[in-house]
Amino acid sequence: MDPTVFAAVFAALFAGHQVGDHWAQTSCQAAEKGDAGWSGRAACARHVTSLAAVKVAFLAPVVLLSGMDVHPVAVAAGLGVDAVSHYWADRRAPLARLADRLGRGEFYRFGSPRAGRDDNPSLGTGAYALDQSWHVGWGFVASLIVACGATV
Repeated sequence: MDPTVFAAVFAALFAGHQVGDHWAQTSCQAAEKGDAGWSGRAACARHVTSLAAVKVAFLAPVVLLSGMDVHPVAVAAGLGVDAVSHYWADRRAPLARLADRLGRGEFYRFGSPRAGRDDNPSLGTGAYALDQSWHVGWGFVASLIVACGATV
């Protein structure tokens, strides 16, 4: 494995994740993707589909502009594994159960309103997440511009 190809693919997929998970996800998908039943499953599938599309949109110019040779089957397999793992976690209940089993349930629930209180202690806000994803997205564009000036 060429570590520079790994680094470039990781950077593209990380940037794509930040933009796809925060900006491309609709409010409806965010609110409903963990719901029980088919409506929740469908909302989660729509979110994961749009997220994968954003990741492809971020990865494609890196591959094309760098001249790296990546096999389409490997790209499809990698994105498939990523999509399945993302769907699994975003259904919420499976990840909550895993956190409980690993003794991390209390941290998993951090940020949820506490029993008997109308509050929401948390590690961050939507504004922070959008701010960070905006920076990562434009850092991606800046990196492409810089990389276009380099020889491969």
